[in-house]
Amino acid sequence: MLTVLTALTTLGGCTAARWYLNRTSRRDSEYAGGRVKLRALWNEGAAFGLGIRFDMVVAASFAALGALWTQRKRSPVGVGLILGGGISNLLERLRQGKVYDYVQFPKAPGRIKQYIFNLADFAILLGGLCLSLRKKKR
Repeated sequence: MLTVLTALTTLGGCTAARWYLNRTSRRDSEYAGGRVKLRALWNEGAAFGLGIRFDMVVAASFAALGALWTQRKRSPVGVGLILGGGISNLLERLRQGKVYDYVQFPKAPGRIKQYIFNLADFAILLGGLCLSLRKKKR
């Protein structure tokens, strides 16, 4: 139940953020001395701009989300975060054919500064961290 509640809350938050940020009156803006920038980008590729075909991204997403469900007892919140973020990105990709990204870290070290993320991406990352920190239950 905690997994489903976390996934639904994450999905709702991602949807609300996307709805709020994807409006014509919004302008790019910077925060934290230019370390964080809100900048709109429709990502038609897979994560990190990988050139993977649309149908392959969708098929892999369904498979990964299904496999992930089996780990829900190990980390209910972690799996819920990944499911909510993954479903958010997947639904948007199915509806729009692309994913709306909007957070960039222009002063980050290395290549990370060139990528643009969304709330779903952060949920997936945080969920993965939660899942990796939990030991398997026997």
